[in-house]
Amino acid sequence: AVTGVPGNNTTFYFGGVDGGVWKTTDAGTVWEPVFDNEPVASIGAIEVAPSDPNVIYVGTGESDIRSDLAQGDGVYKSTNAGKTWTHIGLTDSQQISGIVVDPTDANTVYVATDVGVSSTRQVGTCATAASNCWAPFGAGLPEAPVVGLSASAAGVTPGVLVAGTYGRGLWQIPLWTAGSQTATATLSPTSLS
Repeated sequence: AVTGVPGNNTTFYFGGVDGGVWKTTDAGTVWEPVFDNEPVASIGAIEVAPSDPNVIYVGTGESDIRSDLAQGDGVYKSTNAGKTWTHIGLTDSQQISGIVVDPTDANTVYVATDVGVSSTRQVGTCATAASNCWAPFGAGLPEAPVVGLSASAAGVTPGVLVAGTYGRGLWQIPLWTAGSQTATATLSPTSLS
């Protein structure tokens, strides 16, 4: 997993299978480990909040579906550009392959897991109530591993989350901040059905 910081062409984060999270601030000349104090090293996803470059989310658990997996223990959040981390839930998710932070709200997060998409609109409560701050997202989304997750760019109306499932197609789900009250998943394009 790899991500950059929007508007900064020298700062990047990289996470590897059993390799932890690494950060560079000089476009890759020097990499420093920033996740060594956490109990898990298998990284499946990393995302920097588009609205705040100090907020980083890490999904643990190798995202490749294969016979020899390094499992994870959920999602971690840093609010200081990787200096410290807080475990924020989804402990039972063994594989996290994608994280999308809402383009306008760093407290609204969507996570691709081994059984679907989970989301929270109040990520600030996850450190104290990790077991119940996350909920399945996208009514009608099949229970299948979600192997890819992406959102429409900030300012695009309506905002859409696209979830690629393992063997079950691509699905579109309206983002919470797009004003959707139902968050119903629809197969897209419909020719895949």
